[in-house]
Amino acid sequence: MLRESTRNRIRTGERRIHHVYTEILVREIARANIGPLLGHRAAFLDIPDSFIGHPSLLDLPAAHTALLLTRIEAEGTPDNDTLLEAVRRLRSAGFRIGIAADDLLGDRAALLPETDFFTLQAATSDPAHLRDLVSRLRIAGGHGLLLVRDLPSADDFQLCLALGAALFEGPFITRREDWNGKRLGPNSARLSALIARLRSDADTGELVDLLKQDPALSLRLMRYINSPGVGLQREVASIEAALLQLGRERLYRWLLLLLYGADKGSPRSSAALENALVRARLMELLGEGRSAREADSLYLTGLLSLVDVILEVPLHEAMRSLGVTPDIEQAVVRGTGPLAGFLRLAIACENGDEEGVQEAAARCGIAPADANRHHLQAFSWALEING
Repeated sequence: MLRESTRNRIRTGERRIHHVYTEILVREIARANIGPLLGHRAAFLDIPDSFIGHPSLLDLPAAHTALLLTRIEAEGTPDNDTLLEAVRRLRSAGFRIGIAADDLLGDRAALLPETDFFTLQAATSDPAHLRDLVSRLRIAGGHGLLLVRDLPSADDFQLCLALGAALFEGPFITRREDWNGKRLGPNSARLSALIARLRSDADTGELVDLLKQDPALSLRLMRYINSPGVGLQREVASIEAALLQLGRERLYRWLLLLLYGADKGSPRSSAALENALVRARLMELLGEGRSAREADSLYLTGLLSLVDVILEVPLHEAMRSLGVTPDIEQAVVRGTGPLAGFLRLAIACENGDEEGVQEAAARCGIAPADANRHHLQAFSWALEING
């Protein structure tokens, strides 16, 4: 996203301007100390091909960073020997390297043995081209993984997966598909029924009885309530005490998160859940200074904004038993009401939509810089809690 934004903003072909922009980006990422947050993940960072020897790169967490070399058509293009030496030096330091597949089959073939990722834009990934590309790379001796970028839909994802791609990026993660006729899985349906009773103000005794009917759920609740993250001074020994300690709103949040993972979904669903967590936390942070009830509504709006994508069922089916308030339902289902502007701002931040951020932030009375700062905080929070 940032790469495209930079290209749109910087009209000059001078490498110096691109280098200045990239150096600022690299130093900010290094200063943010993202390594501990990434865990098992890797951060993929686009850099100009001639920036590969810049010393600032060594400040990044090498074990968690993949550097994707972007060709810039301007004076000063490095020759293959220079690139090869720099790539080998960075790989020996622990970095992984990605290069456009078409470049590797063209004038940069010498870099093929040192390339960990072959990148391809989805716009050029028709089946015949992708099959031919992968075949030619393998014949040429390439052993890297194929990363397909800017995938628009789940159908495109399935196509690229079947044809040998291993890594995927693009709006397909959060795009709504036609799930008509699909229903909640058995575990999700059971949790949904429990949530419905909770939101209809069932008494604590009834909720305790429902929880006891599901021993696995009861055990998870007891582990959760006694975990260090909850921070209780004394261990809780009964389901009833756990409900009283948590309170209904926190129990509702916890059950929603369990609902999202109750019936094992696709890797795409897991990625969508992480997106929903970022939206939820971001909207909560955007509501700083508001009442606890308003902040809670903002959080739940973000969390539920991808409920159908995560559960892979129609939106009305996903929302039916969740007992959401009218303002949350308006924002999630119809994109209207007092919470909808905050949701639009969160989505604009997520998509790197600079104009959308400016417009939505103005409507919400929030400075765009504050929205961006909160987005980074929300992203870090989601990485931390989602393992």
